[in-house]
Amino acid sequence: MVLSFYQARDQILASVAPLGAEDTLLLDAAGRAVAENIVAPLPLPAFDNSAMDGYALRAADCFSGAVLPLAGYLPAGGGLNCRVEPGTAVKIMTGAPIPPGADAVVPFEETEEAPEQVTMLGTVKPGAHIRWQGEDISPGDRIIEAGTVLRPAEISLLASMDLPKVRVGRRVRVAILSTGDELRELGAQGAEGTIVNSNSWALAAAVRELGGVPVMLGIARDSKENLYEKMSQGLEADVLITSAGVSAGDRDYVREVLDDLGVEQHFWKVNIKPGKPTAFGLKGKVPVFSLPGNPVSAMMTFEEFVRPALLKMMGHRTVLKPLFKAKLQEPISKKSGRLQLMRVAVEFDAQGEMTICSSGDQNTGILRTLVNAQGVALLAAEKDYFAAGEEVELHLLGASTALGS
Repeated sequence: MVLSFYQARDQILASVAPLGAEDTLLLDAAGRAVAENIVAPLPLPAFDNSAMDGYALRAADCFSGAVLPLAGYLPAGGGLNCRVEPGTAVKIMTGAPIPPGADAVVPFEETEEAPEQVTMLGTVKPGAHIRWQGEDISPGDRIIEAGTVLRPAEISLLASMDLPKVRVGRRVRVAILSTGDELRELGAQGAEGTIVNSNSWALAAAVRELGGVPVMLGIARDSKENLYEKMSQGLEADVLITSAGVSAGDRDYVREVLDDLGVEQHFWKVNIKPGKPTAFGLKGKVPVFSLPGNPVSAMMTFEEFVRPALLKMMGHRTVLKPLFKAKLQEPISKKSGRLQLMRVAVEFDAQGEMTICSSGDQNTGILRTLVNAQGVALLAAEKDYFAAGEEVELHLLGASTALGS
């Protein structure tokens, strides 16, 4: 049975689970998913402090023309060494603690300073330019949900909480194996007609971009013995990805060897273009993805099927990219019966609406079309024609969902 795109993806995601968690230093946690809810141990701000360079005083003492003697000076980080008595002011820098007795801060530019005193040029409301203790976060607040990916903003928040370590999802180790007698390694001499094993490098880069650890197994030749040896090594990782050898050629032994290794096959084909000869199975808890050998097809099927599975295994809460609606700049024809993953260039029209067009020749042998694409449009299987101006769904490519990233 050939599964639909959505059936295959759902089956894969239902078959994998988070690998577990580990404690890591805060900076090393960037880009990884938090493994548990994080509760604030401290208030933020940690104490009442000034939001401006100016003068701390009582709002009741601040009116145009009021002359207040200076009762002290508080630089940021200098400690609290004075108080505001009625009718006085304390010179204060941004971030310095608010002295006892003060209920407002007046910025420098709203005063005239003279030796040992300051003249007010207007009034101020109680609480003005004061950052109150805990106004952002109170102790006990849930500040980060489990499964959240730690961006620089979350790292800043955790550092503000004085947390040097954080518990995150374990990095997934992904074994990558290319198959075929026609392949040669990067930089190696080969006979006429051989091609460079680019798939291993592309898949390893994709794994690393997600925060996983690629384990490159090299090339398995078209023999059952060599495939068995290499795949056995791969099954020692958290995930095994093979490319090529899953079609119906005379020497496509991947399926047979996976059976010999005890891999339970869930499906062998998906009703998509490109990438129909995509297979998925399990050896115990180890997912095995058998991707097509064509470089474009391998990368497209990794994007749609392997990427969300790896993210789930590393504890991410969101594993699927958001879908957007975009208008076609040109009519598109295709054969009905298979969902087409069309590589597209993304633009915005004068009204700010997203529009798309083909990023080039959609032949799966044209790698430049994938290089030039910012997104993938999902063209419905049952349709064979899409008119210019018609809306279709797409997701963006790359680690970020920002265009041009």
